Amino acid sequence: MSKASAVSAQELGLKSIGKVYHNLGYDELFDHETANGEGRVSANGTMMVDTGKFTGRSPKDKYFVHQKPSFENIAWGKVNVAMAPEVFDELYAEVTDYLSGKDLYVTDGFCGSNEKTRKSVRFITEFAWQSHFVKNMFIRPEGDDIRDFAPNFTVYNASNLVNKNWEKHGLNSEVFVVFNIEKNVAIIGGTWYGGEMKKGIFTMMNYWLPLQGILSMHCSANVGKEGDVCLFFGLSGTGKTTLSTDAARKLIGDDEHGWDDDGVFNFEGGCYAKCINLSAESEPEIYNAIQRNALLENVVADDDGVIDFDSRAKTENTRVSYPIEHIENHEASLKAGHPKNIIFLTCDAFGVLPPVSKLTKEQAMYYFLSGYTAKVAGTERGVTEPQATFSACFGEAFLPLHPTAYAKLLGEKMEKHGVNAYLVNTGWTGGGYGVGKRMSIKATRACVNAILDGSIEKAEFDQTRWFRLHIPKSLPGVDSALLNPRNAWPDAESFDRTANKLCGMFIENFKKYIKDGDDFDFTQAGPRV
Repeated sequence: MSKASAVSAQELGLKSIGKVYHNLGYDELFDHETANGEGRVSANGTMMVDTGKFTGRSPKDKYFVHQKPSFENIAWGKVNVAMAPEVFDELYAEVTDYLSGKDLYVTDGFCGSNEKTRKSVRFITEFAWQSHFVKNMFIRPEGDDIRDFAPNFTVYNASNLVNKNWEKHGLNSEVFVVFNIEKNVAIIGGTWYGGEMKKGIFTMMNYWLPLQGILSMHCSANVGKEGDVCLFFGLSGTGKTTLSTDAARKLIGDDEHGWDDDGVFNFEGGCYAKCINLSAESEPEIYNAIQRNALLENVVADDDGVIDFDSRAKTENTRVSYPIEHIENHEASLKAGHPKNIIFLTCDAFGVLPPVSKLTKEQAMYYFLSGYTAKVAGTERGVTEPQATFSACFGEAFLPLHPTAYAKLLGEKMEKHGVNAYLVNTGWTGGGYGVGKRMSIKATRACVNAILDGSIEKAEFDQTRWFRLHIPKSLPGVDSALLNPRNAWPDAESFDRTANKLCGMFIENFKKYIKDGDDFDFTQAGPRV
């Protein structure tokens, strides 16, 4: 077991401390996880942990402290909920009292691979696996950076502590994830889910960077041999991680990036991939990244530690975090130049969007602000009606500022650098869920490859009726019958009704971005009923 650190309680903002395990190495963390009984070891040596009843984020329990000057910048509403300063002070005191006197794991990391704008973040946790998680996900300081590390922001994770006074405080539940921008502090209580720490810092980067004219993005990114960068925007489950992890291109990062005057840069030092239905055949790079130093969450394994990646017994949201070095073909600097292509990924369970469409700049703004995907709700109860999900900028849950602040930056940068934009549907074709079939990864990769190698630019294009999207008539490796979604349906009238219905959903959702006299109205680029 490793020796405790000499870091003081005062440095950590606590009244007292037990042993503090500061910036442990991977082998040391593995020893602690094992000795503490925090998880099991899989058949190939990867640590597996369970996150309890919370196997995903708790977005309704996220708050910002309502105070000057940040309250003037935040887009208050359902996503960004205000907390009174006195309530935060009470919870902060409870958290620091709770953590005081305990043995703790303290982990330091950078968010942002561009040294000009990176943030130094310190995580204080009770459990070794939580330290392991953030060590995977953030950029690991080395050499002088460790010695001179001074946190810009501190996260206190008291996952075992619940807020018994939540009703009195006017909150949603006993769980709380609270950001105090002025004090550069976040506190977490009542949830063990590791993703709260990762997405919490992403949320803060989404506050800090746009105010400096830097676009923060919920996207993956890779770069080709010629330096051509591609961004992949998409909500969870649309293929963001899978499609950007390409043996022929270097991975810059799989989830969170910035775009400044120098180009694109990763926020993180690792990847956080979904594991459900993972296989060596369909996603070999991610499958092979699951090895010692990776951390599996909520997967099902037998007594011998053999994982059943198809099992949803604990959750659909099974995950693995791993250092980006586990992807053999990654970009070591975690940054590259300006994008050549942007791909918006959507999993359309209605089955009416084309597998690939080329977008005008105005359409790119429309679909970026719409942030559309569709999911099938309640399949375990036999419900097959898809549910449309609109998440602005493909990450509304993490946007403290108004979505148009990010869209304006995207539009400016696309125009300045001559970036192409495409919409790729990784969802259903030939019918909606229950009638059609899911687009194959092979077909989707063929569409993406045509974008990356430029062959799509040589194609002859048609325009669809309702969405007015420009679609290629033929592409290498893709069945031409799939390229026009209406032709792929056996019943054209049923397609028309479904397309008309989805158009109406888009139009209704976009109304919130339309204001009298607004010069940022892209409704003309959207669908028409």
